[in-house]
Amino acid sequence: MSILVTRPHPDNEATAGNLRARGHVVLLAPVLKFEPVAFHDESEAGYSAIIVTSANAIRAVAPQLRDLDLKNLGLLELPLFAVGEHTAAVAREVGFADVIVAGDDAASLRDKVMQSARAKVLKKKSTLLYLAGADLSRDLGGELGAEGFSVVTQTTYRMVPVKILPRDVCDGFAEHGIEAVLHYSRRSARAFLDAARDEGVEISALAIPQCCLSETVASVLRDAGASQVLVAATPDENALFDALERALRTRLA
Repeated sequence: MSILVTRPHPDNEATAGNLRARGHVVLLAPVLKFEPVAFHDESEAGYSAIIVTSANAIRAVAPQLRDLDLKNLGLLELPLFAVGEHTAAVAREVGFADVIVAGDDAASLRDKVMQSARAKVLKKKSTLLYLAGADLSRDLGGELGAEGFSVVTQTTYRMVPVKILPRDVCDGFAEHGIEAVLHYSRRSARAFLDAARDEGVEISALAIPQCCLSETVASVLRDAGASQVLVAATPDENALFDALERALRTRLA
């Protein structure tokens, strides 16, 4: 029996490795594909810090960081506020030295920025560069703007739905060889449902536990008719794995 990981590449490989270390057999079906968007800075603002909610935003801009135009901006010299340790680690890998780690969601990042302003580490009226994806789940720039910051949002990547599931995954659903599915975002959950429907395996796919990183993700699966939906206690992968173990224990009981 296998665990299906729907997380996009390359993060799905790390997830698969962690699951295998726990003794699970893993199937991968990245239902969103990462596409970088060229960084064109048309703002004349002097940035005081960078905010990032996804490691993909860092990956997208990394090849351009040492180009002359961006080097003049001095991005690598700026403090970077990152959602979660994973995003922070990717930022350090590409050369950011001053990385401030927030919790695992955008609300935690907003609070960390505001905390830095209160501590006078960051000026309250400063301009922040938000390296973002094309589809945002919340208006982080607007929320910080309401607190007095000026936020310049630059789209650096998009996640494009993958229309088909790998053949071994379709066979796994047809043969009842998949015992749970892991979901990391609303968009990937929707993309998974669309692909499963197009492949004719939606009923089988929704009949098994759906383990979700947050309640927001879980609502997508519930609305689609899934009856076994488990939510991580906190929005991080270890908590998601704990939800998976609860689901598997319940199935064995």
